Amino acid sequence: MNVTLAVKQYVTRMIEDSGPGMKVLLMDKDTTSIVSMVYTQSEILQKEVYLLERIDSQNRDNMKHLKAICYLRPTKENVESLIQELRRPKYSVYFIYFSNVISKSEIKALAEADEQEVVAEIQEFYGDFIAVNPHLFSLNLQGCVVFPPLLLILDRSDDAITPLLNQWTYQAMVHELLGLNNNRIDLSRVPGISKDLREVVLSADNDDFYANNLYLNFGEIGTNIKNLMEDFQKKKPKGQQRLESISDMKAFVDSYPQFKKMSGAVSKHVTVVGELSRLVAERQLMEVSEVEQELACQNDHSSAQQKVRRLLRLPGVCELDAVRLVMLYALRYERHSNSALPAMMEELAKRGVSEKYRKMVHSVVEYGGKRVRGSDLVTATDAVAITKQFLKGLKGVENVYTQHQPLLQDTLDQLVKGKLRDAQFPYLGASSLRDRPQDVLVFVVGGATYEEALCVYNLNRSVPGVRIVLGGTTVHSTKRY
Repeated sequence: MNVTLAVKQYVTRMIEDSGPGMKVLLMDKDTTSIVSMVYTQSEILQKEVYLLERIDSQNRDNMKHLKAICYLRPTKENVESLIQELRRPKYSVYFIYFSNVISKSEIKALAEADEQEVVAEIQEFYGDFIAVNPHLFSLNLQGCVVFPPLLLILDRSDDAITPLLNQWTYQAMVHELLGLNNNRIDLSRVPGISKDLREVVLSADNDDFYANNLYLNFGEIGTNIKNLMEDFQKKKPKGQQRLESISDMKAFVDSYPQFKKMSGAVSKHVTVVGELSRLVAERQLMEVSEVEQELACQNDHSSAQQKVRRLLRLPGVCELDAVRLVMLYALRYERHSNSALPAMMEELAKRGVSEKYRKMVHSVVEYGGKRVRGSDLVTATDAVAITKQFLKGLKGVENVYTQHQPLLQDTLDQLVKGKLRDAQFPYLGASSLRDRPQDVLVFVVGGATYEEALCVYNLNRSVPGVRIVLGGTTVHSTKRY
């Protein structure tokens, strides 16, 4: 299962079915995001799609020389906009594709509006989701939505800790510290940023460095950025390249696009990694994250509360990180007889943390505390056994900063071994689940995380014959959670 490929094949099929000739791709707000995650404008241009338009745009021109490929969610608003479009068609012919199920009554309304008989076909192509990675998708919904119990559906409140932890892989750090919005990063606030880097796109489909590094830890990223720079320097033209013959010119023209693409990738990733490094140092995230992991994975209340309170007094620790530490402490030690939570709440108030953020500490316990969740999130770990290999460049990050394993890891381990408890995960079909499942779709109501996506990625690589896809109402950063 590859959700990125699935959506890309849907779009490719739409374009191919419309036949040769110049085309416009007519979309809504949501399908624009869906398509942009799997196709670049240059790629889609090569397939004779010369124009991308929104169905709700009021200023579209009549272009009868273009075929229209409509890819829309079957919402009431989109159907009404399409009805108005068909009554006064701007294009020669319409190929209409809905991203989900459309009712017979709406099909009838569209047919009645097609008085000029410009509709060539109507189909349902079920690509109604954002393909983040090949094995990760999101519905881009904020907040919780109640779903019927289909497939393997998990509740975010069963593991409220995972979204609160800093994750040290490249993709996860970008999302946590810079914000990934449909593969786009807003870098406009980065000090001294150049105009062409104010917004950059990170897509594993057309960025080899990102594809090869998105699951690696931050220390490895630093080394690989250095190697990327060195490789670029070797291929960079030296001085003014002499163009004395037709063959010289041809060689230069042939190599220029590849050189330009590599130049753009180097600039982009050096900028992104540089900004991540600046924020890690500025927010003292290495020290903060180490305490986060101790809270999530170890069982030493005295040490934990002392370290949290010390960090709360450091001016370099930002408001969000301070609240996150207290939230983790509250989830971990909410029923401890010597709870220091009241004192920590006072520390937050002294720091000037807003009342809105302070209230969230109690809210997260109500949402995912012991009273709510169905399992114990924390297993005691011998702190002495954790080797702190801490070298320059964040070597050893996988030891100190990634001790935590999300609840999903254990759930999927049990699933592929056929040991999931029927009472907790009832299923339809045979009376017992004897065979290892081949295709597994996991959906987290309340949002998934990149740490869980990494868990799924590793399982797909290590367990032959099992294909797992993870989805969620959204993909969380701490701020979004």
